[in-house]
Amino acid sequence: MGAALTEMAAQMADIRVVAGIDVQASERPYPIYPTLASCPVEADVLIDFSTPQALHQWAPVARERGLALVAATTGYSKEELALVDKLSHELAIFRSGNMSLGINVVQQLVKEASKVLGEQYDVEIIERHHREKKDAPSGTAQMLADSVNEGRVERLEYVFGRHGTETKRQRGELGIHSVRGGTIVGDHEVSFYGKDEALTISHQITSRQVFATGALYGARYIAGKKAGIYSMADMVTERSAVTTLLAQREQALISLEHIPRDMALITELYGSLAESDVFIDMISHTGAANGYIAISFTINEGDIKKASEVVRAFQSAHGEVSLNISAGITKLTVEGPGMELQSGVAHRVFSTMAMADIPIFAVTTSESKIAYAIYSADVTKAVALIKEEFAI
Repeated sequence: MGAALTEMAAQMADIRVVAGIDVQASERPYPIYPTLASCPVEADVLIDFSTPQALHQWAPVARERGLALVAATTGYSKEELALVDKLSHELAIFRSGNMSLGINVVQQLVKEASKVLGEQYDVEIIERHHREKKDAPSGTAQMLADSVNEGRVERLEYVFGRHGTETKRQRGELGIHSVRGGTIVGDHEVSFYGKDEALTISHQITSRQVFATGALYGARYIAGKKAGIYSMADMVTERSAVTTLLAQREQALISLEHIPRDMALITELYGSLAESDVFIDMISHTGAANGYIAISFTINEGDIKKASEVVRAFQSAHGEVSLNISAGITKLTVEGPGMELQSGVAHRVFSTMAMADIPIFAVTTSESKIAYAIYSADVTKAVALIKEEFAI
């Protein structure tokens, strides 16, 4: 791992390895010291790929020097995890059972599969590593097992391997199995077994450079961060506030104001639109304090004639209602998995539009999506600005 880190760091302009800690001296383009305490070189981040026991040796030194930490070692005991937690009150610590960026995606897939497939599917995990790996099961396998449970109502109990003559699978189990041999860097499979079908989500790593790259990204991420424990998910989330940008053109916006606050009337309106086969989107209801509400929604421009007949009939039946139909509208959608866990995304979107003097007519939001209606003439400018703001 030392060699892999050295090689990958050399390819990153903003990262420099200034010293190594190893009981055995080796030829490197930087000095090697037997302990962190004997290392006089100043640094920002310590990356640890050693052993869980080494934590006790360098932890006091890291605390004294204010070094941020990438804890890439697996197999920590409860005592050592407690020490990491204690250190996190004073230091920024990036910790993951697997430094691969791809594993973070696998975790999300496993969690979603567990939600969808539910309680009727049995779950088993198989992990494979080289013959020299000391801990079993791997930290990654345990991470993936936790992801399975995050997607379930009832938690499964972890069973590590099976042997004997009384090992019939019990309801509520999650089997975790370890294979050791050769030079396997790291393979993981999470399988969901149902009646007459099986789904397997797998991940293979063929080089330690994957771990080195993830650790260096982690080092870059926590340098200068306030004290606390940070994960691969935190890093990916920060980088993925907005990952998708969609423009749905040829829309129209229909707005009705001064509608009496009577849900029977609203139901009547939506029912008439449905009977006319008009698809509506971006529905917004506002105001009710004075006994009246306003409604707006978008439709496909091709449905303007049908929708116009419905809403004008509604207006005629309720004379105080005012109506406006605007064509040439585009629904712009910004979406990203990081929205759910990151504040300020909506502010960045709307302030970007405001500074460019792009009017917004309707907005809908969800945990990971913001959709808003603008003039189609402004779409090219709006798309360019959002791409620049969120680096997509």
